[in-house]
Amino acid sequence: MRVLQADQEQSCAMLDVPRGQNGTDIKALTVALIGPHEARRRAFAAALSEHGSLHVEELTLYPATLDHLPPGIEERCRVIIIDADTDPEIAFRIAQGICARGRTTVMAYSAEADVKLAIRFMRAGVSEFFTYPFDPTEITEALNRAAAREPVQASPTRTSSKVFAFLGTKGGCGVTALASNFAIALAQESGRNTLLIDLGLPLGDAAINLGMTAEFSIANALQDTNRLDGNFLRTLVVEHASGLAVLASPNDLRNEHKPDNESINKLVSVARQNYEYIIADVGSRIDLINTSFFEESAIVYLITQVGISELRNANRMISQYFGRRTDNLQIVLNRYKPATLLFDDKHIEKALTRPADWKVPDDWASARRTQNSASPMALADSPISQVIRQMARIAGGLTPDKEEKKRIFSFFR
Repeated sequence: MRVLQADQEQSCAMLDVPRGQNGTDIKALTVALIGPHEARRRAFAAALSEHGSLHVEELTLYPATLDHLPPGIEERCRVIIIDADTDPEIAFRIAQGICARGRTTVMAYSAEADVKLAIRFMRAGVSEFFTYPFDPTEITEALNRAAAREPVQASPTRTSSKVFAFLGTKGGCGVTALASNFAIALAQESGRNTLLIDLGLPLGDAAINLGMTAEFSIANALQDTNRLDGNFLRTLVVEHASGLAVLASPNDLRNEHKPDNESINKLVSVARQNYEYIIADVGSRIDLINTSFFEESAIVYLITQVGISELRNANRMISQYFGRRTDNLQIVLNRYKPATLLFDDKHIEKALTRPADWKVPDDWASARRTQNSASPMALADSPISQVIRQMARIAGGLTPDKEEKKRIFSFFR
């Protein structure tokens, strides 16, 4: 055994496992074993040690997010095996995320034969689910199947996809208008595959804001996640003339299906496999805070207005949910009109615990005109559209438009 030096976040050891007594050679696979529970991890490693030419990396902690996996582990390891028991929710998110990327075969193990837990992991894409006592023959067969598979080359969307969640501090503060127009601007400015998901169940109107009608909706995607894949998702979206794909809210108010977090996470996982940018119109649904729309890598746009209740809600939400976020939390003051405000910038900053990142002007005439014509504000030339396009350019890693910055500054001055 060769023990490698590990950092404080991930303790990692490399085992050079010799050929076992059964003489099985599994093509010198490299396997990652993620197991915070030492006894279970060692028991599984012992079962692996009976097989041939395996290189096993042991990780003694769950990664906080997929970004915290050891660099290059998905390229080095043909198989990643995860302890499902120590924290089933974290283990499930890790397994689901790795499966969604499609670079490696994922397996899991548990101390007990929990059928529901096994089915849940298998639906996420896990190919094998082992239970204690671990059967060396069963493991050998599973590893042989993994070795026989051709490695899957990750597509660019799997490595560069980004999630942008638009969340309001109160109903009616303009989340849908900003999210839908931001999505239009991002699709146009970046030229990349972009998807807008309307989570305003059952009264979302993102599609209507963009002058679109949709035959299918997010309800179709979430009601049967077993068949949800990239092909199925593409049949559900409707495409805007700008190239933006929209997964609309359902038209039927009688639809009482309330999706669980697992279904929503599956939708995000599939969306990230097929679109480079995913924008979520979350409305003011803080019940979705534990879903993948708000994972650490997601950019959250917190939309508020300068009112007592809105600023109070913003303070509570930032303190409780987003206190640790820095660059990936963007605070947006919507319908901002300095001349009519009851509070100055110092009071606003104190309530928000930090300065606002964006100020969208209160241009009622432009907003009303685009609503009546069902034409996106992002496609018009107005003070509002100028700010939205700047938001989109920065979100897409593009250089801000200097001329638009001058016009925005001139408007507020």
